[in-house]
Amino acid sequence: MKKIYFLPILLVFTILASCSEYSKVIKEDDYVRKFEMANDLYENEPTNASRNKAIGLYEQIYQRLPKQGEGELAYFRIGKAYYENSDFYMAGYYLGVFPQRFPYSPKAEEALFLSAMCSVHNSPEFSLDQLETEVAINNLQQFANRYPNSPLVDSCNNIIDGLHFKLETKSYEAVMLYAKTENFRATVSSALVFAEDYPMSVFREDVQFTLVKNSYFLAKNSIDAKKIERTQEAIERYSTFVAAFPESTHIDVLAARNDEMIEYLAELKRLGK
Repeated sequence: MKKIYFLPILLVFTILASCSEYSKVIKEDDYVRKFEMANDLYENEPTNASRNKAIGLYEQIYQRLPKQGEGELAYFRIGKAYYENSDFYMAGYYLGVFPQRFPYSPKAEEALFLSAMCSVHNSPEFSLDQLETEVAINNLQQFANRYPNSPLVDSCNNIIDGLHFKLETKSYEAVMLYAKTENFRATVSSALVFAEDYPMSVFREDVQFTLVKNSYFLAKNSIDAKKIERTQEAIERYSTFVAAFPESTHIDVLAARNDEMIEYLAELKRLGK
């Protein structure tokens, strides 16, 4: 029985001793010891709890030695520890400020890149508000502009492409949602904006099809003063769709409605509407 419980008990005492030592060091004024313990916790004990302890020590070191090498490393590692602990808001702050406080540091490039990556991690799924995504794109672009020769620029460009696709997907889904709820005016408006913003989109054909179809419904449901104008727009958009997608499976469906639109337009003109 003694052998069975010896190791767990020893482990408990080791942990308690370690905690006691940390409590002692963080309260004393020996900054050499603080720096040694912070580095040991950060480098040799890669756990969230150890990194949090290291942050506490590094904060004291930076406050005491803000302009010295220890303070510089401490500030960088505070941000890096938050990053490794997935606290991207705190990490983004420290890593984003680091290049401003230490513009000539060899770690400034890494800090700015990781700061941009914090914004990437904070970017939500496409169905949610995309402000963080736009911030991430801006931050990555700023990094690429500041360090155009960095080997990380290719990664930045790939990530930016992925973030742009997220915005594109959100815009596409908005068009489809308006169409699903039969909000014809909003569907047409959002489809036109989408076509302007994403002219080479993989969703282009679906959006253009939705635009033509809802232009038809919008014309039919408009007030008399708007019917001729909107019917003409529907006919023009059909022609544009056929020219852009001559092999589309949607053409047969739209062609029948376009013929109806042409007849409808003639009738409107005859009635003087």
